[in-house]
Amino acid sequence: MTKVRCGWCLGSERYIKYHDEEWGVPVKDDAKLFEFLILETFQAGLSWITVLNKRENFRKAFDDFDYHKIANYNQQKIDSLLQDAGIIRNKLKIHATVSNARAFLNTQKEFGSFSKYIWGFVNHSPLKNSYDDQSQIPAKTSLSDTISADMKARGYKFVGSTVIYAHMQATGMVNDHISSCFRYDEI
Repeated sequence: MTKVRCGWCLGSERYIKYHDEEWGVPVKDDAKLFEFLILETFQAGLSWITVLNKRENFRKAFDDFDYHKIANYNQQKIDSLLQDAGIIRNKLKIHATVSNARAFLNTQKEFGSFSKYIWGFVNHSPLKNSYDDQSQIPAKTSLSDTISADMKARGYKFVGSTVIYAHMQATGMVNDHISSCFRYDEI
């Protein structure tokens, strides 16, 4: 019997694997949350598959998403990233990654972990939506608006409401698998 999946992942084995194994699974580990934050930042204005296809290149280029190292990147490292054809070479997004690593460290100091901070917006429990069709899923919500505004006030860059909602979906803060998808009840 064929598994029913969310329509957005069909057509690519990498997309299907990501959908089946990662998307919507609650993530509370700070290192993984930072990785998704950076990937979502680079995705802004592009398709997620573009970023997903370059994920391992990003991992290598950004020191395995080690926010301690990234927070200390100097201009020489930034210049080398701007020359790295394996990633998305957007100057503003690369600079945002460095400033976001610094903001991430500050958030950890204030809350004990980034996870406590970000998951606090949903009372540390995933929100479970019930959509029958992909077209019903919003690109942003009033909650993602609130989180976005709070993060911007904390110095984060490229964290508009749409980016934040995508981050919430990816890290399982919200379950937006369509209700007929086999993953909907598994998460």
